[in-house]
Amino acid sequence: MRKSTDIRADFTASLVVFLVAVPLCVGVAVASGVPAELGLVTGIVGGLLTGFLPGSSLQVSGPAAGLTVLVYEAVEEFGLSTLGALVLVAGVLQVAMGVLRLGRWFRAISVAVVQGMLAGIGLVLIAGQLYALTDTRPPGTGLANLGGLPELASDTIWSDQALTASAVGVGTIAVLVLWPRWKRAARVLPAPLAAVALATVTVAVLGLPVARVEVTGLLSAVQPPGGADFGRLAGVGAVGTVLAFTLIASAESLFSAAAVDRLHDGPRTDYDKELMAQGAGNAVCGLLGALPMTAVIVRSSANVRAGARTKASRVLHGAWLLLFAAAFPAALGVVPLAALAGVLVHAGCKLIPVRDMVPLWREHRGEAVVLMGTAVAIVVTNMFEGVLIGLLMAVAKSAWETSHAHLEVSGLEDCGPEAAPVRVRALGNATFLRLPKLLDQLEALPHDRDVILDLSGLRHLDRACAAALGNWAERRRPAGPDPVAATVTPAATPLPQHGHKGR
Repeated sequence: MRKSTDIRADFTASLVVFLVAVPLCVGVAVASGVPAELGLVTGIVGGLLTGFLPGSSLQVSGPAAGLTVLVYEAVEEFGLSTLGALVLVAGVLQVAMGVLRLGRWFRAISVAVVQGMLAGIGLVLIAGQLYALTDTRPPGTGLANLGGLPELASDTIWSDQALTASAVGVGTIAVLVLWPRWKRAARVLPAPLAAVALATVTVAVLGLPVARVEVTGLLSAVQPPGGADFGRLAGVGAVGTVLAFTLIASAESLFSAAAVDRLHDGPRTDYDKELMAQGAGNAVCGLLGALPMTAVIVRSSANVRAGARTKASRVLHGAWLLLFAAAFPAALGVVPLAALAGVLVHAGCKLIPVRDMVPLWREHRGEAVVLMGTAVAIVVTNMFEGVLIGLLMAVAKSAWETSHAHLEVSGLEDCGPEAAPVRVRALGNATFLRLPKLLDQLEALPHDRDVILDLSGLRHLDRACAAALGNWAERRRPAGPDPVAATVTPAATPLPQHGHKGR
């Protein structure tokens, strides 16, 4: 009885995920600058292959909006034929990382960096798709796209075709926002499909002059990479792109898995096996010349909410995608590009944690700075360099916070020739980052009083601090034999000159 119930639940959930996946697969492909069919190919592989492999039981894989910017840049720089080689090598690296059991280490990545990465992707994605929203080609990089928005706005006002296309796109976004509030309809038809379907019908009925998806055919769109394509991977730029594909796709998939695990009570994700499953899927996508895949939270959460019980739902969703791509490829040719741009603008907005920024700034200002810095770095540079800058910012923030040290001073209120020595006790982690502040406090102590410096409260003392404090003690030492007293715990690095006392 339980098995038949699971089969019915998985069958229903697979249809829901399929309906959500179709517009997203096509939209991500078009935004990435590749044939629309390649987005469906990646979705099919994500369902039939990655969906069948062990790892996470309920999350769904396919082309993701988070990689759109990186794929677009790769296609522009290396060409469409080389995309498959880049994705294939990235998939092999993911499998290797899974075999080496590195999947769990992705959980150590700063959440602020991941949120900043997604926010940066969202900003660049929105900036690029605003041009597609008016049937206009974007200038190029994320910064150039943002800078060209005022000109785009002025050009759109004076162009009837651009205004028509933008009306279709804005209408699509409005449906995406309002449709989920109609609970009964949302349970039957997912918002992305409803929005694209309504836009397509409106354009067809009214005969609006807007650009539509170009259809090349499933078999002609699939272009396996050749030897020359792999030869192009020797350059520094190609290596950086492969590493970016590998790290970003892996991080997004494993963070998605952690989020999906919180949505259901079933088996938990095995991160290493999930990493190998994603790698296997990307390797096959690379062999087919398709888009890279990640686990995607929108389709995964739709799968869970639809009542999926086992991995059969995601495998079946891949089968429905294959059936659609094989039997109805011409259906893509009637879809307006502006409608798909609207879907991706909406998806990009969801990547930006606007609501979380104010409480994050109040409670964890350093995390907010890392998040914003990562996002800005991605917009100004590119995906790979932006993430590296974000990671460096996170490391610097952690180093600064863990190097907290302060001095407790007592005895300053005593005076007179018989006054007891001033006692200074150092607490915390004394590293070179806090050294200027510590030395300023020590130099401010009265020069006509004995000083006892106690280092027993330090949990850590690095060599830079040890040397500097030793030099300070040496300068305070009088001509006589009396030194400045210093007590050092066995765990701390001893001062080069300790046990000194002076005036």
